[in-house]
Amino acid sequence: MKIQFNTDKNTKGTEEMSEHFIAQVERDLNRFKDHISRVEIHLSDEDGHKDGPNAKRCLLEARIEGRQPIAVSDHSDSYNQAMNGALEKLVSSLDTIMGKLSNHQ
Repeated sequence: MKIQFNTDKNTKGTEEMSEHFIAQVERDLNRFKDHISRVEIHLSDEDGHKDGPNAKRCLLEARIEGRQPIAVSDHSDSYNQAMNGALEKLVSSLDTIMGKLSNHQ
């Protein structure tokens, strides 16, 4: 499972931030690693340099072998909260997809 980390022009993506979020994705999606070829993490700040509520956005896109990619996103006041929310949604979606796949085999 390859993991790619991306930020928008308003988000300063440091090496430490990249390593933290990649490790979190690896840990939370470990049980799906045989079915996922790639995960893309996209962090953005939708308010630019202003401090508005729920301005931080995390979009996760997972490419599942033999299926269409799925994407989930979450908005929050911090990147960590947005990442946690997006990961919860992605794990839930993957549980549903993998459950359907195992029922059809």
